[in-house]
Amino acid sequence: MSAAFIECLDVGKIYEGRTGSVEALRGVSLACAEGEFVCLLGLSGCGKSTLLQMIGGLEEPSSGQIVVAGRELSGPSPATAIVFQDHGLFPWMTVAQNVAFNMKARGVGAKQRRERAAEMLALTGLSSFATRYPHELSGGMRQRVGIARALTTKPRALLMDEPFGALDAQTRARLQHELLEIWAAQRTTVLFVTHSIDEAVFLADRILVFTPRPGQLAADVTVDLPRPRTPRSPGFAALAAKLRGLLGTEEGSE
Repeated sequence: MSAAFIECLDVGKIYEGRTGSVEALRGVSLACAEGEFVCLLGLSGCGKSTLLQMIGGLEEPSSGQIVVAGRELSGPSPATAIVFQDHGLFPWMTVAQNVAFNMKARGVGAKQRRERAAEMLALTGLSSFATRYPHELSGGMRQRVGIARALTTKPRALLMDEPFGALDAQTRARLQHELLEIWAAQRTTVLFVTHSIDEAVFLADRILVFTPRPGQLAADVTVDLPRPRTPRSPGFAALAAKLRGLLGTEEGSE
């Protein structure tokens, strides 16, 4: 593995509330190499989304350090972009305008914004929908717009917080395939939060398994299965069973 591009060093997170404190994460240390596809897998409430938001610079750790591209985080890094389950599109903007928004916020010139947005729309299969508005798109297409928008700033790492969790099974499967195609073309580092074992096995180079709250890293599992994968691929079911054991659940998708 090449040198770490993203590092978490003994990271903890405690939320203080009116009724007391809640420890979301405890002593998490991990490293991701540039170009890796890494899934953060755990049951709901284990702190994996909190960790992703801290790696994205949207929250500060209560303890420990997070290093991205050789620099300790003190806020959002230009090397990362984040995609949430809620696509967060502006309803009054067209698809093209939504895709170009992050670049406009960073002061990129209009001509360059148009060219880069067109490139990302083509990559995500949305060129013919550039002048549509979000309400005219399906849920899956809106999520593709969110991915295209994140990619316009040429991030070295794409942070994805259960981006397909609200979609139906067929749309989710199609977007999983499309995401792998984009990743193969761009070779962007991907950190992908999920509670679906099958999704993690289908997508990842490595799967980081988290315990229930307070979230701790229970296992770092390398996925040696060749791509493309399906649940019927040799070794898929065995790895899924191993992950179910690590999570302590008998549910095939949890």
